[in-house]
Amino acid sequence: MNKMPQHPALVRVFSLGLLLLLWVAAADLTADASVLPQPWALWSPFAEAVVSGALPYHLGMTLWRVVCAFVPAMAVGAALGFLMGRIPSVDQWLDPWLVVFLNLPALVLIVLCYLWIGLNETAAIIAVVLNKIPNVATILREGARALDPDLGALAQVYRMRSLTRLRHVIMPQLAPFIAAAARGGLAVIWKIVLVVEFLGRSSGIGFQIHFYFQLFDVAMVLVYALSFIGVMLLVEALILQPAESRARRWRTG
Repeated sequence: MNKMPQHPALVRVFSLGLLLLLWVAAADLTADASVLPQPWALWSPFAEAVVSGALPYHLGMTLWRVVCAFVPAMAVGAALGFLMGRIPSVDQWLDPWLVVFLNLPALVLIVLCYLWIGLNETAAIIAVVLNKIPNVATILREGARALDPDLGALAQVYRMRSLTRLRHVIMPQLAPFIAAAARGGLAVIWKIVLVVEFLGRSSGIGFQIHFYFQLFDVAMVLVYALSFIGVMLLVEALILQPAESRARRWRTG
């Protein structure tokens, strides 16, 4: 018996719809809008936040911090991971560092950066970057270790230049690992950025969540949180998932 093909986009829509139904049921059970309002009750505060310009501004600030942290974290983490995966001596020296930073709580690193550098953008970005580099390095180290030695030997036989070898032999094999690191990294980075904003910034989604938390305004906390989650879902669907699929295509043919 053949199964009917399921379109990934439809599955995602129905999955999110089920989550929305669970929200409606939970809000109905609590029967208290100050604890958990119904989804449609958020439309009015959402519209007000958009019209006032507050939501676009704070959303833009958070996205800017995410991008500023994501780019250097991916670049440095990928370079370190590749070196650790290909050069055993580098791996031996840096592996203890990797273990330390992987197990160092993000909150501790954020607080230390604020104490050492100050409550400024530099400290915020550095804290997020340092939190993410170890994860990227770990994934890329495994990717570097998994490089096909036969393809490397073939490149040597044909005397490929370093850049040609990197582009046509190494990068296609590392692409799935880079895509996985980017996809997971973005999901982690934006959460850490919210904590950074919650603790010590005067703008961003995290700052607004902190502000409305002090006012016990659940509706506005949900408005700002869901607005950014919506943006991340779009980035995931339109950029990250297609990029990861293309990166893995050469393996599946």
